[in-house]
Amino acid sequence: MREMGEKRRRGHLNPAGFAGGLHDHEEKKKNEEHKLDMSGMSMDALPHLTMSLGQVTILDLSNNNLESIPESIIARLLNVVVLDVRSNQLKSLPNSIGCLSKLKVLNVSGNLLESLPNTIEECRALEELHANFNELTKLPDTLGFELHSLRKLSVNSNKLAQLPFSTSHMTALRALDARLNCLRALPDGLENLANLEALNVSQNFQFLRELPYAVGLLASLRELDVSYNSIAALPDSMGCLTKLVRFSAVGNPLVSPPMDVVEQGLDPMRAYLTARMNGDGKRKKKAWLPKLVKYSTFTARMTPGRTRVHENTEGLLMSDYRSLNGIASPRFLTMLSPRRLFSPRRNSPKHC
Repeated sequence: MREMGEKRRRGHLNPAGFAGGLHDHEEKKKNEEHKLDMSGMSMDALPHLTMSLGQVTILDLSNNNLESIPESIIARLLNVVVLDVRSNQLKSLPNSIGCLSKLKVLNVSGNLLESLPNTIEECRALEELHANFNELTKLPDTLGFELHSLRKLSVNSNKLAQLPFSTSHMTALRALDARLNCLRALPDGLENLANLEALNVSQNFQFLRELPYAVGLLASLRELDVSYNSIAALPDSMGCLTKLVRFSAVGNPLVSPPMDVVEQGLDPMRAYLTARMNGDGKRKKKAWLPKLVKYSTFTARMTPGRTRVHENTEGLLMSDYRSLNGIASPRFLTMLSPRRLFSPRRNSPKHC
């Protein structure tokens, strides 16, 4: 008891016995005092607000019938951290949203938005952007160049045909939800998202036909959902996703790996993809390089002091081969026909 009383007196414990509890309580109380809740009031338009909005940190306008938000009101929210306008009838967001330099969470889901203003890139403190269930056909192309703090991007249930090419610059991103869209491909450079833990691109149906090789280079990825697309083959690189604990590919015409392998679990799937990745290179080399040596397709020019490789060997020394000059001229076209390339020379000894 004496020891606990000493810790409490020094500030290590609150009366309930938990460190920092008093500070957390004061912080919560402070936030509650600066929260303006106008949700669920069936408003078609915002009333004229005479109060000071500079101290508001949380503004909740959700579950109304708002068709627009005045530029002047947004511009006055200098300290707002959370802005919730979900479930309204908004067709656009005010450009003054770029003035919200302290904004961390923006929820605009469940509206009629067809695009987001480019000024949203000025919200550099933004950590979460929720824009689900809208009519979005595109996102600002340079979104990722400015939103370096973004940790969660959720844009499911829209009409997006692609994600911004700057997505690869969102290096703090941990969760990306782009299901139920019209995605035809994922952006280049996904391997740069080293902190990404959850990726959901399911239910893009006939539009999404393949995954990029970079998906297998997402070292922190734990959850991947690609179900209900038109993917026939998973990239071999996915055999390297050692942290993956949840994966779904149902509803795809998978051939490689076969669906029965995927249904066995993550370890059999990874083993299949790793074996395929390690085996492809060897098969390609044995398929055509030895034939070129065997049938003397290349003519070796020997340099003094170099020993000629025996004609039955499968080894190649690329420095021994001369370049084919004038390959595009008509004079040399007949020399490159398959019959000439893969037939033994008339004057050469018959090969075994």
